[in-house]
Amino acid sequence: MVLALVLVALVAAAGYWVVRLQTNLRQAPLSAGSASADASSDATDRLQLLIVGTDTRDGANGAYGTSEDSAGSGNADVMILMDISADNQRITMASFPRDLMAPIPACTDPKSGTRHAALAVGQLNSSMSLAGPGCTVDTINHLTGLSIDHFLVADFNAVKELSNTIGGVDVCVNAAIDDPSSGLRLAAGTNSVQGEQALAFLRSRHGVGDGSDLSRIKSQQAFLASLARKVRGDGTIGNVPKMLGIADTITKNLTVDEGLANPQALLTIGNRLKDIDLAKVAFVTVPTEAYVADPARVQLKEPDAEGLFQALREGRDLTAPATPTTAAPAPSSSDPSTGSTPPAPLYEKSVQPVAVANGSGLPGRAQELVRYLAAEGFAQASSFAAAPIASTAVYYGPGYEQVAADIAARFGLPPAQVLPSTAVAGVQLYIGQDFTSGDRFEARVPDGIVAQTAADATCQTAFGY
Repeated sequence: MVLALVLVALVAAAGYWVVRLQTNLRQAPLSAGSASADASSDATDRLQLLIVGTDTRDGANGAYGTSEDSAGSGNADVMILMDISADNQRITMASFPRDLMAPIPACTDPKSGTRHAALAVGQLNSSMSLAGPGCTVDTINHLTGLSIDHFLVADFNAVKELSNTIGGVDVCVNAAIDDPSSGLRLAAGTNSVQGEQALAFLRSRHGVGDGSDLSRIKSQQAFLASLARKVRGDGTIGNVPKMLGIADTITKNLTVDEGLANPQALLTIGNRLKDIDLAKVAFVTVPTEAYVADPARVQLKEPDAEGLFQALREGRDLTAPATPTTAAPAPSSSDPSTGSTPPAPLYEKSVQPVAVANGSGLPGRAQELVRYLAAEGFAQASSFAAAPIASTAVYYGPGYEQVAADIAARFGLPPAQVLPSTAVAGVQLYIGQDFTSGDRFEARVPDGIVAQTAADATCQTAFGY
């Protein structure tokens, strides 16, 4: 956002600076093999950018460890999905925890050509170390049902140099912090951080909140909100020499996809951002809970996570008061994330083994959906009672991936809830307590999902308070 605003102020400084800034930028493929071509316009359509912070120790980042800690592309230790509305009236900044355990699709490393098989579950931040930022884009697309348009990857050095060039960013803590792990040292109250202290504030995990990555995300959100307020409020945009320095600093430390690898593309996005009300820039964190197999990590908390993802797919304003809405029924063969009609399935529906497991807690619920499936041509659909579960999912055995995807699309279930299972012969729709009526799945946005807006000055909690 800051880079785009900077470039808006540099329109008059074309020529030399355009060439210089374009030379600074490094680029990588948007996808590692799973994304389809997207014809959306950067100027007029809804736009989604994935902002990634990497922990790589390559190059100038070697001061923070060795290549044994993280080499190459590094791990995606900060992942924020920036969703800009088509009318340029609002932005949602959705943070994904680095410790989130989730399916990772098959990815091909663009540098080595190595193809990594799909993982039924893996730690989200490792997706980038497997096959670059395109693999992280593919993973989050699969998780959310969205189609990300661009990415920007920044390293440790980017944070230090930007905060120095901009003259510091104000952050607030409710008590003094002295965190030897990150090097963060702050007095209680408001502090201006830059350089190493700015980086330490964003990296500190054991010095804030409960010592988890979720607490660190709050620091990142507060920092970005404060940075946006500063660029907007202290005359920085009108100071051309300062803006040139900021643009030069940022582009030297960024890797972007091919579509963003020129200043004109960033300028187009900047023109969309420059007038947005900061109170309409919402920071949210994807809802999670302790991972069943390892409480030190997290998994999606359903149905809350799907409620957020569905809101993102529909482009809802998360800063507006919640109002009851009923989505119009989609065609039974439509893709819930795009509304488009996919090609007819390459299989015979009438012979597919599809079972509906009733974990909703409502007697007769499975039979309702079996009747729906039968009307759709799935003549072998059957039902049985099952243990109650919170979240609905579609499980499939070997060779039934296409059938499972089709079943999920018919009910409006997102791709992240379609899972392989060696215990299932054919396809199993396991109905949860989040799908108790109708034949279209609808998830509710959880209360209090917006942690803050860019207009809010918040105070981070020190560890132990």
